[in-house]
Amino acid sequence: MKLRFLGHSCFYLEEGAFKALIDPFITGNPQSPISAAEVGEITHIFVTHGHGDHLGDTIPIAKATGATVITNHEIGVYLGKFDIKVHTMHIGGRVKMEFGTVKMTPALHGSGITTEEGMVCGGNPGGFVIEINNKKIYHAGDTGLTMDMKLLEAENIDIALLPIGGNFTMDVADAVRAVEFIKPKVVIPMHYKTFPVINSDPYEFKESVKGCDVVILNPGDDYSY
Repeated sequence: MKLRFLGHSCFYLEEGAFKALIDPFITGNPQSPISAAEVGEITHIFVTHGHGDHLGDTIPIAKATGATVITNHEIGVYLGKFDIKVHTMHIGGRVKMEFGTVKMTPALHGSGITTEEGMVCGGNPGGFVIEINNKKIYHAGDTGLTMDMKLLEAENIDIALLPIGGNFTMDVADAVRAVEFIKPKVVIPMHYKTFPVINSDPYEFKESVKGCDVVILNPGDDYSY
């Protein structure tokens, strides 16, 4: 399984023919090392919630690549009017797909979609546990610390992608507690330093985490597991 960090909460995930983007905030992302036109072949797009720094370039990339968007029902209904392929889920749901399985997990956040006509309901925010070839990756989306994360210990997560920026999500201290709850093999911090208000230090996070490998990726870096 190969991961590439594209800044903020955006990741490219590849395993064989499966080539996915998670929260594809590329255009307007000051950390992104690529443009939306440079993403290449994509089979799936995962959207954790409706905010613009996560929904991002979902529509143009899905139109250009034919990718299937996996998201909650409300965002799926919104995206349906753009004539793209959508698979909708909701919190706690698990589904088998051609590449493996996907489970949608809770997140404590918002999900409104900003449009020219005003704010549109984006349903409940969430995260994803994506299992491919017996490897599990958990993308938490935007969330505060929640006791529900303790349930993820039973999932035997290989890689956890956790926000650490504070203000809108968990800060470093709460993200450290989340690691204690989840007990992943590897954790990669995300959602920090994109904007001044989330200027957290990933090395402070790394020094505070015990019993788990912390991998800090710069935008454009790859990680293979």
